[in-house]
Amino acid sequence: MGRLYIETVQNSGGEGGEGRVRKIFKCKWCKVEFASYYDILSKDFQGRFGRAYLFRNVVNISLGPSEERLLVSGWHTVCDIYCTSCQQILGWKYEKAYEESQKYKEGMYILEKERMLKEGW
Repeated sequence: MGRLYIETVQNSGGEGGEGRVRKIFKCKWCKVEFASYYDILSKDFQGRFGRAYLFRNVVNISLGPSEERLLVSGWHTVCDIYCTSCQQILGWKYEKAYEESQKYKEGMYILEKERMLKEGW
């Protein structure tokens, strides 16, 4: 087994990323960083444990196997995402959307609000 590499979340998502206040989300259990507030695409999603956010970019995660799931918005191929440090499930990644109106989700990540801590606000 190798050494665990933990990445630092960068402010991103549009212009002016360098001068912004560092607002990040961390794993509720081990406090490892995994997403920036500025990478949220939508706060209007439903996860397994309640409300969830759609992100364009996340770090310090590992992916589970791909599987077909019937979600609120239709059939998708998704894979669960886990914290690389403590292996808690955090949400899922959209691999493929079968309905044309849902294609924008491909390659994006759902993170469960219940499983995150906020830092920097």
